[in-house]
Amino acid sequence: MKKKLLIDLAMIRESLPGKSSDRHRPDGILSRYPNRDGRKTIREQALFRFTCRKCQDAPCIAACPADALEKDSLNMIRRSTNLCVACKSCVVICPFGTMMNDFFEHHRTVKNYFDFDDPDEIEKFIASNPEGAVTWVDMNEDPSRDIYQLNEMVLVKEREWNKE
Repeated sequence: MKKKLLIDLAMIRESLPGKSSDRHRPDGILSRYPNRDGRKTIREQALFRFTCRKCQDAPCIAACPADALEKDSLNMIRRSTNLCVACKSCVVICPFGTMMNDFFEHHRTVKNYFDFDDPDEIEKFIASNPEGAVTWVDMNEDPSRDIYQLNEMVLVKEREWNKE
């Protein structure tokens, strides 16, 4: 079994300062996964996939003046970083706080972003997070423990939102 990076999103949220410091949170970027919507951080991908409540009326989409948000075929919100003007209307209107201020920072600065395609950068990312929040593990997805596969090298520990 290939080792995977396990990121405990709850531990990261609880151990770092409040929302005014969100933009200083370390995050990872997988550059080998380009997409038409621009570069996405690992945390943004994980939050939209596992934390977002997937509102039927999606007020974040309605509030976006640049049409940078849309739902995909799985009802997940997708943000086009190429269209996003960083007005943060979606942050203000999201009733559950899924949208984070720091999603809009990566186009301005890269000092807190680490390339997950570089092993040295991954180690720096692990060290920049609270102790135990990011670890190497020999395991697969385990929903009974709230551990989900984000991609081939990243597992995320997060209580997945479920309407039922």
